[in-house]
Amino acid sequence: MTAFFRLLGEGFRVFFLSAGLFAVLAIGLWTWWLARPFDLPASSPVDWHAHEMIFGYATAALGGFFLTAVPNWTGARAARHVFIGTAAALWLAGRIAIFWSGLVPPVVVAVVDLAFLPVLAAKIATQLIRRPKPQNVMFLALLAILWTANLFVHLEWTGVTGDTAQRGLHAGLYLLVALIAVLGGRITPAFTRNAMTRTGRESGLPRSFAGLDAPAIAAAIALPLATLAALPGAVTGTLALAAGTGQIARLAFWRPGFTRARPILWSMHLAFALLGLGLILTGLAQFGLGDPVAALHVLAIGGVGGMTLAVMSRASLGHGGRPLVAPRPVAAAYTLVPAAAALRWIAPALSDLYLPALLGAGTLWVAAFALYLLALWPVFWTPRLAPDRTMP
Repeated sequence: MTAFFRLLGEGFRVFFLSAGLFAVLAIGLWTWWLARPFDLPASSPVDWHAHEMIFGYATAALGGFFLTAVPNWTGARAARHVFIGTAAALWLAGRIAIFWSGLVPPVVVAVVDLAFLPVLAAKIATQLIRRPKPQNVMFLALLAILWTANLFVHLEWTGVTGDTAQRGLHAGLYLLVALIAVLGGRITPAFTRNAMTRTGRESGLPRSFAGLDAPAIAAAIALPLATLAALPGAVTGTLALAAGTGQIARLAFWRPGFTRARPILWSMHLAFALLGLGLILTGLAQFGLGDPVAALHVLAIGGVGGMTLAVMSRASLGHGGRPLVAPRPVAAAYTLVPAAAALRWIAPALSDLYLPALLGAGTLWVAAFALYLLALWPVFWTPRLAPDRTMP
């Protein structure tokens, strides 16, 4: 009971653990289904897979991040055990409802699944009031867009609309990309700068430019909004190309070369690069150049999956009082996720090997998060150790 009470004591513990477990179970089941299709209680296995990686796995990662980071930003009191336990239960109830959506009334599924994000946002709002900086308050608006994208999915599933589910799924993924453009664009250069200064470097540090950051972030945020508004593919394609080019340009000034021997840093740089690449590939696909589904998976696996894995592992180590050095299993996981993204991207070109490539990509993803869980399992359940101030 003490260990379980501790699990609910800090947001990163239960939500980063849940995200890792769900990443293994959901993609493990999906890969099994691809290999040998069988009946699932979900109304559509394909829709279940797409929805749950966006609004299931990723929202658990967001929950752990915001419940941990916002109190540090504002000095507000962190969420208590009861809230964290309630929020985690709502998230889990949504996963159960979606999995059994073929047997549960669609309206009930929608109500249960849509409950988590408003509760999370309300808690964040009460903490941000203490120090309401615009650059932080904007996350409430982004979470509202993410919730709206999920609503679009459920509107079609409940029969209210006839053509909004795909828009909702795409917009949900693009909104996660926008969040990473904002958050990843803050922490990646900041963590790299901190590591460089601790080695005695005083020049050649990562640099950010408002004239570059602002349009790159604006294009990333406009992309899910344009998708929800059903604007022409030429518009969304142009936005994706602009956003992707902008992220790559930002990354070029963050000194990625310094991170070569530091997995806990290069994992974020690599994920941000794949985010930009995925946006560019998605934009090109809107103009008929390349496979659109493969491009989306570069975004989802390499960008979102890679960055969430990097941030969850780093935050868990730091807040667990461990040295900020990736354990070997986690460092290996950092390589497996981009490998899964690459394999999923080339799969359409492999003809008869298309299905084996999909199975291989799923296996690599499962292996990555199994290693993450193996290495960090004690961190989630045991007391915080005395802080080690050694930075990578």
